[in-house]
Amino acid sequence: MLYKSEEEFLKAYNPDEYEKLSMTTDILILSISDEEVDNYRKSNEKYMSVLLVKRDDYPFKDKWCLPGGFLDVHEELEDCPRRILARETNLHDIYLEQLYTYGGLGRDPRMRVVSTSYMALIDKNRLKDKLSSNASWFNIKYFDEEDNVLVLLDNGSETIKFKIKKTLKEMTTDRYKFEIIENESLAFDHPLVIWAGIERLKNKISYTDVVFNMMPELFALGDLQKVYEVILNKKLLDPAFRRIIADKVEKTEYVQSGAGHRPSALFRYKKKDKEL
Repeated sequence: MLYKSEEEFLKAYNPDEYEKLSMTTDILILSISDEEVDNYRKSNEKYMSVLLVKRDDYPFKDKWCLPGGFLDVHEELEDCPRRILARETNLHDIYLEQLYTYGGLGRDPRMRVVSTSYMALIDKNRLKDKLSSNASWFNIKYFDEEDNVLVLLDNGSETIKFKIKKTLKEMTTDRYKFEIIENESLAFDHPLVIWAGIERLKNKISYTDVVFNMMPELFALGDLQKVYEVILNKKLLDPAFRRIIADKVEKTEYVQSGAGHRPSALFRYKKKDKEL
């Protein structure tokens, strides 16, 4: 049928002729955790950590998952993760960037669901008692095993393990294809989102200042170096690290002191005109 105008076409258009799907948002919230060590002469250990929520209903009841939710019909896509972050953390000024879109068949047993994932970076000390009761921070450790990567998540009382297979791709913008080959206690395809976010963060700290979204306002250079090391999963030589952050930080008049430690100068992020 030929229409004389777009208005006439839209009036006759029937959206029910097409099978519908649902849109959701999954948010990978990453931060840095401190753990005390037995030796008072050593500074606290640092871990990259992820915020997970335990599901209280089916599907995947009692499984851990990333915070998320359905996109409202009258909601802009970028407003959905902001709403979910505010719900989970009661904070509104959080660094957020889009990761990937996941739409595999069968990723949700209820219906066809396509999810847009996001990565949020935060200093968890800002949260204090603002977390929901079913949420918990899990420390992240990961181990490269040739073509696979083993990831362990631990919150002190429970350990979650998953393994991702990495396949090198050719002639694509993304270097690797990731596939879940082992998963314990995580709902949906969230191991893929977690690993995608870790890979993104590892790459971005080499050419951006995003890591400072995970730092307190004042910090010692030794603590900042440990944060770089836990994200990159490798030790950095002091001179090389100092060159990396030389133009990113500025010294303050404050010092950090503690039992067994010499006072350390405290630094802050040297803010630039553009956002992190």
